Amino acid sequence: MLTSDPIVIIGAGLAGLACANYLHRAGRPVLVLDGADAVGGRVRTDVTPEGFRLDRGFQVLLTRYPEVERLLDYGAADLRAFRSGAVIRLADGRETTLQNPLQQPLAAFTALTSPIGSLTDKLRIMQLVLQVRSQTSQQLLSQPATDTLTFLRRYGWSEQIIDSFFRPFFGGVFLDRSLSTASNFFEFVFQQFVIGEAVVPALGIQQIPEQLAARLPAASVRLNTLVEAVGGNFVQLRGGETLKASAVVVATDGEAAARLLPPSQHSAPAVAWRRTTCTYFAADHSPGRGDGLLRLNAASNSLAHNVSFPSDIAPEIAPHGRTLVSVSTHGEHGLDENTLTERLRQELAAWFGPDAAQWQHLRTYQIPYALPVYAAGQAPQQELRVAEGLYRCGDYAAYPSQNAALATGRQVAEMILAVQ
Repeated sequence: MLTSDPIVIIGAGLAGLACANYLHRAGRPVLVLDGADAVGGRVRTDVTPEGFRLDRGFQVLLTRYPEVERLLDYGAADLRAFRSGAVIRLADGRETTLQNPLQQPLAAFTALTSPIGSLTDKLRIMQLVLQVRSQTSQQLLSQPATDTLTFLRRYGWSEQIIDSFFRPFFGGVFLDRSLSTASNFFEFVFQQFVIGEAVVPALGIQQIPEQLAARLPAASVRLNTLVEAVGGNFVQLRGGETLKASAVVVATDGEAAARLLPPSQHSAPAVAWRRTTCTYFAADHSPGRGDGLLRLNAASNSLAHNVSFPSDIAPEIAPHGRTLVSVSTHGEHGLDENTLTERLRQELAAWFGPDAAQWQHLRTYQIPYALPVYAAGQAPQQELRVAEGLYRCGDYAAYPSQNAALATGRQVAEMILAVQ
């Protein structure tokens, strides 16, 4: 039954904005609330006084995510693609360049003398490429799973290619160099890299949620608005104001959802999180020589796990003549910002030459709640309807990706439309 009260969505991240978009398309009034000063949730971009545009953590968009293709206007987002491949720094300090390693594995892992993997390893990559191409994303995500490391070993790959390619590459995607992430999610992500591209909007990752928010009616998004309590037909704000609602959707991250939803209605186990640290530097020229490739570090004792030069593919995110350097450190490191910065400078100077020791430090982002853990045996999706009129959505309720955030937002919208 339709009412004049809006559907109130708490959280203006990807899940909440997707839910609002689908409801608005169907003619339902929506009100999106968020405690931050801008939309995006974890998908945010800051602008420094010098004009650098810094995403809060290194983030890319995979162009063949089904939900992204369904909802995003790629042309309006002005997407810029990293080249398919990576430059890998091996444990002994040597470098090897892999171009199109998943899309054209036999060409990328060149020759029998390639320092990464045997001919058998390369043939097995081709075998998995063909396997994931023959299945839908949903088929891959729905199949029984073990952890990724066990899957790789059972598939027959050598420890050498696991340590020199799979750990640095997919460990960076999962923020999990132990590769304990569920293998069905590994196969899904593997498929996405095979069939699509890794891109960023020219003006930073926040352009994605801003595009979704711009499609909503004026005044339907209220920022700097903190929520204290929710029910199926009301939302209580900090300060005492109570809003009437025809339905309520909690589209925050898992930690905030656990605080807002009553314990009796939040029966899922507590969300565990992967953490990462993103340190930005500015250089006077591109250490990547403009090749558009990611840099991956296979050394197990390193702090600089993944390095990229986003301004090589999107010059708009750095002042003219400057290069933005993004350095990712995954997991717990126990270092304060100054110590981490100096340790990174030492590693980067050994990797990119002595000039790296003088790169200007711009900002460090400690992100303790970067991605929810998705372990083997975990349910592919938790219940999204938690009580009459009360719903939740977000990647923590499914699997750790932008695709899951958008998918759960769409599914909640469909549930609401089915009863209203």
